[in-house]
This record gives sequence, structure tokens and C-alpha cells, in this order.
Amino acid sequence: MKIISWNLLHRSGACLDEVVRLVEQEAPDLLLMQEATRSIDALPARLGGYCARHLLPERRHGLAAWSPRPFRAAPTTLLLEPGLIVKRVCQLLDLPELAAANVHLSHGQWLNRRQLRQIFAILPARAAVLGDCNMVGPSPGLGFREVGPRKTTHWAGRVLPLRLDRCFIRDLECCEARALARGNSDHRPILVRLEPPGSRS
Repeated sequence: MKIISWNLLHRSGACLDEVVRLVEQEAPDLLLMQEATRSIDALPARLGGYCARHLLPERRHGLAAWSPRPFRAAPTTLLLEPGLIVKRVCQLLDLPELAAANVHLSHGQWLNRRQLRQIFAILPARAAVLGDCNMVGPSPGLGFREVGPRKTTHWAGRVLPLRLDRCFIRDLECCEARALARGNSDHRPILVRLEPPGSRS
């Protein structure tokens, strides 16, 4: 399963046309987006497929997922432990191959790890967590392995290189991981190709 995750930068970032081009170039099985606005609701009209979008509480942007196939069940959200300013949710997707969580975690380094543990705890055995984790340094394991690309995905203030966009998996193998061109966003999309253990044996 080929999955792309991209923080679009809601005010002046990647526009709908850029998202469409990315899907046409890479043909993912699932596209996860952070800081998605209502313009993303037009993806099915442009590309076909199915889209689900959930706002962050009291915000005009949030998390969105696009798939060329119908979702097995309507995507839902999990309310995460809140930060001081922004309340966060996680978007949960029940797919035939795996359970996926789309995240945009808080900036506090203790808090975003607690949020990640909260998500890990409710996912089934075969699962993947992707998105903008706002996390610097190592992450909690708790049965999940980090497998995303090890390249810089964001430049803080255009000066400090950071790898904020991550992928964590359990009971899966990663056979490809790349960071793609960022376009007008301040984040590079990350691409992973995931498969069940032993698929290549």
C-alpha cells in the first residue's frame, strides 16, 4: 500500500492543483493531509475517489484523507490530550489492509509523545501512524517502529532543518520511503510503501 502524508500549510501553502498533480504523479493508495481546508473537498470531483475531512476544534483547517477506493467505514476522530493553545484530533481510518491514523500533533515535546502513546494504545495490531508529529529527536516505541524517510521535511524559520513528518508502523514492513518536493508548502510530503510481514518471502 502506497501512502503519502503532506502538511499543506493552510494559509498560503499547497493549493488544490498541487495536490491533484501529486496524486496524478505518484498514484497513492491513500493520501493523508494536515492543515487541509475546504478546498480539499473538491478532490473527488477532480480525481474521483473519496475524501473525508475533519477540522481541528475551533480551527478552519484540519486533517483530511483521500482514497481512490471507498473507505471500509466512515473515518472518525480521536480527541487528543490538548495543548495550551490548539486542541488536536487524530483522524482514524479503517482500511482493508491496515488501520491508519492521520496526525498533526502538538509542538510540546512531552505532550506530542503523550498524544502519540494515546493513539498507539487504541489502534489494532496492524496499523500505521503518519503525519506532522512536530517531534524532534527519538520517539516512543511501544510496539511501533519508525520507518519514514530520514531526510529534513521542514525548515523552521527557513533556517533550522527538522524532520517533523514521520511514519510509525506495527505488524507491517516498509519497502520504500521517500521525501518529495515541498511545492508551496513549508513541509515536504513523505511517501511510504507498506506491506504485510513476509510478503516478499
